[in-house]
Amino acid sequence: MTRRGATARGAAVLALSALAAGPARADLTICNRLSFVVEAALGLEEKGATATRGWFRLDPGQCRGVLQGTVEAERIFLHARALPVYGPSPEPQSGHADLCIADGDFVIAAARACRPPQRFARFTAVKPSETQEGGAAGGVTGLVAALAEEAEYSEEQARLAGIQRLLVMAGYDANPVDGVTGPKTEAAIAQFLKDRGLAPQAKDAPDLFDRLIETVQQPAATGFSWCNDTRYAVLAAVGTDERRGIVARGWYRIEPGKCLRPDLDGKPRRLYSFGEAVDRDGQPVRGGTGTGRLSWGGDITLCTREARFELSDHKDCVGAGLDATGFATIDLTAQPATTVRFRE
Repeated sequence: MTRRGATARGAAVLALSALAAGPARADLTICNRLSFVVEAALGLEEKGATATRGWFRLDPGQCRGVLQGTVEAERIFLHARALPVYGPSPEPQSGHADLCIADGDFVIAAARACRPPQRFARFTAVKPSETQEGGAAGGVTGLVAALAEEAEYSEEQARLAGIQRLLVMAGYDANPVDGVTGPKTEAAIAQFLKDRGLAPQAKDAPDLFDRLIETVQQPAATGFSWCNDTRYAVLAAVGTDERRGIVARGWYRIEPGKCLRPDLDGKPRRLYSFGEAVDRDGQPVRGGTGTGRLSWGGDITLCTREARFELSDHKDCVGAGLDATGFATIDLTAQPATTVRFRE
């Protein structure tokens, strides 16, 4: 099976608004009210044929036009995924169709029959709401579909929550991630800008999320991070000691030459780490001898599975239909910055 690493942990549930549409059919816009940077794909069904296209990147709080002119499609579908930097993504709240997607920019004319390297993804059927200039979505005129969390953020709140989430991942104290401004969040933003040599007004710049993600992908000055020194992508998982025992989460995707800081609550004294190299198809890479996988772990057995996961019961992995995986123990008390490097 192919690992489906993707891309953030949290209480968020990825939902797509399905509001009643007005009689007019015009430009289609997607608004991201999630606290994650996402990539969206669009599906259009007309006269029994379904086509898909993607990817459309959307920062938290951003609205983006994806279709111009009259929308003739009889049904509209959406699929969204958080960027790999976040680790396990919010699960889709519902799905109505399995349609084809591909890596990179794509347009697939017959999206109900995938041809390799295309693959299926779960799309949700939506009825976008009609808006007029000066109304919702910051004055967007036409049809609007929204990606939303259980927290029901506005666009402005989603942007701030997205900033908070990445600041926490980068090692700044911007908790809680709630989309509400306050002295702690403002101080974290100010310190981040100062550390990056940016002016205060840069917090409103359109490239702020790119700068935050770049920081998350650098070795941590304090705390824990992974760095991938191989020529392959690495899917990593982390375990933390919590009240319910060790909780393991994955998969975080780390591209070659990149680093990543998993989202961790508080300042843990000990972690458990596992990583495995994968090829372009998501299949495990074999080591130099050809007999074993290229992986980095240890002697602490925790449960994992092929798809993204958050697991706390590790008593009988195989009996529960899961994989028994050896994690390495990482002691964070010895030094303030700990980086695990994946090397061939």
